[in-house]
Amino acid sequence: MDHDTTHERRPAPDTRPVALTVAGSDSGGGAGIQADLATMGAHGAWGTSAVTSVTAQHTRGVESTHVLPPDEVAAQVDAVFDDFDVRAVKTGMLATAPVVETVHERLAARDVPVVVDPVMVATSGDRLLDREAESAYEDLVADATLVTPNADEAAVLTGVEPTDVESARDAAAGLLARGADAALVTGGHLDTDGVVDVLATADGVTVFERPRVGDAATHGSGCTLSAAIAANLARGDELTEAVESAVDFVTRAIRYHADVGENGAVNHHVAVRNEAAARETIAGVESVVDDLVAADASPLIPEVGTNVVGALPAAESVAETVAVDGRLASVHDGVRATGGVRFGASSHVARFLLSAREYDPTLRFACNCRFDESVADAVADLGWPSATYDRAEEPADASTMDWAGRSTFGAADETPVAVLDHGAHGKEPMCKLVAPDAGALSERVLELLDAVEG
Repeated sequence: MDHDTTHERRPAPDTRPVALTVAGSDSGGGAGIQADLATMGAHGAWGTSAVTSVTAQHTRGVESTHVLPPDEVAAQVDAVFDDFDVRAVKTGMLATAPVVETVHERLAARDVPVVVDPVMVATSGDRLLDREAESAYEDLVADATLVTPNADEAAVLTGVEPTDVESARDAAAGLLARGADAALVTGGHLDTDGVVDVLATADGVTVFERPRVGDAATHGSGCTLSAAIAANLARGDELTEAVESAVDFVTRAIRYHADVGENGAVNHHVAVRNEAAARETIAGVESVVDDLVAADASPLIPEVGTNVVGALPAAESVAETVAVDGRLASVHDGVRATGGVRFGASSHVARFLLSAREYDPTLRFACNCRFDESVADAVADLGWPSATYDRAEEPADASTMDWAGRSTFGAADETPVAVLDHGAHGKEPMCKLVAPDAGALSERVLELLDAVEG
């Protein structure tokens, strides 16, 4: 088709809220300005910056720091506000008392929410703030919309050392008493089973709890959290909503961290990459369905039907899984799908897959098949790693799929390919297959079909 190139095309601008980060540069890209801008972009905000210092830094620590003159920092802040409609600001590494005072002076004159991340010590343990600058934070904290210290920073600012939820509440209350509108004491260092963040506002206290991630790469987590909150505020979110969304974002960014450098870093792009995988995940489920229909997998279809589920790479909920709307059913001339493929279409198999991913996050696809003695023999003949659970042993207060994941994947030395469910009263016995990709799942289902028919 020929296109008319004689006319001038009309622009179609992308309108985005603007956020400003006033922080140091991290040459390793995991923290500081680089993390802030990546995080703001991932939240749909336009990130602007005022660089306070330049660090020679990587995932292991900070090699050197060069602090910019306060006038240069002020000039950057002024330049941004002169041209952009800034809707929220976050501060990070400010390094020295003169810079802290300059930043406070510039921001105090602006009617815009300010998130203060009082960066004092890096995750690696390297100090990022002169001791003389600690007292300079008093005015910045007093005017803050939100202060986001970790336990160590909260202790410096308030004199209260958070070790558990109650002492974190006390530290947060201390920051409110110093003038801050709200305080979020982050709980990565607290002596709690999971990670607990405590948000205190004039309306009360909200506690956010989430499981700890073993061997977590947390480089840049504090910067990312405060930048995400600022971006959410710039978009118009209420404070508690902005914080809760940011906590969820950082939790995912830590679990699915970027494997870079020696120690790794939080993955600022995890949500964007997750969304980008949607088409591939849908296509994967469709390809498995097509393979089962083409092969006439009727001998493996249970009475309740078969579902095929695919999870996004960083899926954390059923809504982030793709499945057949309905199921695959046996009909007089073979197998057919009773509906199309969409997100959130499965509950049972999707929750099973999510449970399995708690122990092996590389698993992305699963399906359920008929289970009887012939299937058990076929699984054994194929030599697959397998696991079994008996619903009669399920604790009364347990979620079946969570319990099944713990008792199979959690207890296995090697990730099972097949999980055998003996069923219970009103629950049909089932064989569930898992795989890291759609092709592997199709291959495993067809191998099991051949073994059963053979």
